[in-house]
Amino acid sequence: MGGMRVLGDDECWVEIGAGHGEMTEHLAGSGAAVFAIEIDPPLQAGLRRLAKQYPNLTVVAGDILELDLAEIAPGRRLHVYGNLPYYITSPILQRLFAIADRIEELHIVIQKEVALRLAAAPGSSDYGYLSVVTQYFARPEIALDIPREAFTPPPEVDSALVTLRFPGARAKLALASEERFFDFVKLCFGKKRKTLVNNLRAAAEPAAVRAALEALQLRSDARAEQLSVAQFAALHAALA
Repeated sequence: MGGMRVLGDDECWVEIGAGHGEMTEHLAGSGAAVFAIEIDPPLQAGLRRLAKQYPNLTVVAGDILELDLAEIAPGRRLHVYGNLPYYITSPILQRLFAIADRIEELHIVIQKEVALRLAAAPGSSDYGYLSVVTQYFARPEIALDIPREAFTPPPEVDSALVTLRFPGARAKLALASEERFFDFVKLCFGKKRKTLVNNLRAAAEPAAVRAALEALQLRSDARAEQLSVAQFAALHAALA
């Protein structure tokens, strides 16, 4: 975040869970338009006081999981920052991916374990459904490891700052239906240790799955965690 670039007039920062406003002030100090989302009324009051100093700061009262994000800063490209609560990281990401076309980049502080899953490469033990969905929409990288001692009070887990730049694999793939694709990927990861042929039994004949894998130059006993986003898309198309 140190090398924060100056945003254009058609861009802005959206901060998720602005809290006491430390990061908010840092973002607003850059001169860019900032939309600070906060659910807690006493914290909103503090942010409104801060907004009196910074005319470029707008306080958005509400819950990130209920707000219509498309309505925030219409017409602007979004740069999003958030220190995400661990238990709702996944639903927040899903909300953001729903408006992926408008997002330039995300900078999120999340549980280290989840960060590893977002950025995992095919073939690694952290790679799974969340990795595929994330890498379909964005290009994630772990920017910084944050030990638990960095927070007061310290949480039970280590954290990491993850940067996600948009778009991801989606830019090169033309899917008929993203929803059907994600259902397919979920099915592929159905049972962790099982092969794709087994996990896809509900959707396709084993012989058809083997033939499709062979056509894609993949082993007939391949497992979901070995396939890249592009390979999932190709397999899905071959079996559709």
